[in-house]
Amino acid sequence: MSQQHLYAEDPEPAEPVPAGPLFVPVRPGPAGCTARLFRTPLGGRTAVGFTSPQRLAAALGSDQPWIRLAEPALRALAEPLGAAVLTVDPRLAPGTPRTPLLRAV
Repeated sequence: MSQQHLYAEDPEPAEPVPAGPLFVPVRPGPAGCTARLFRTPLGGRTAVGFTSPQRLAAALGSDQPWIRLAEPALRALAEPLGAAVLTVDPRLAPGTPRTPLLRAV
């Protein structure tokens, strides 16, 4: 079975398509909710989605508001803001509970 990549010019890292409906962390904004963007350990901007509300709460806390978005919709919202990467179910830094490997922008 071959794996399909989203970007033919740069297949690393491989991103299976589609990720499906995701639970996306948001913050309140003047016109409603805004998706939270994060920075990777190397400083790049990334949109973040979780495959369950439990995974979102484990990473960002149970008080973190979220919305449900399809993977293509999240990418479409994040790309104009400079976040061409989508991170699904980001890991926590080992040995430091509740400290994500990603930083909020």
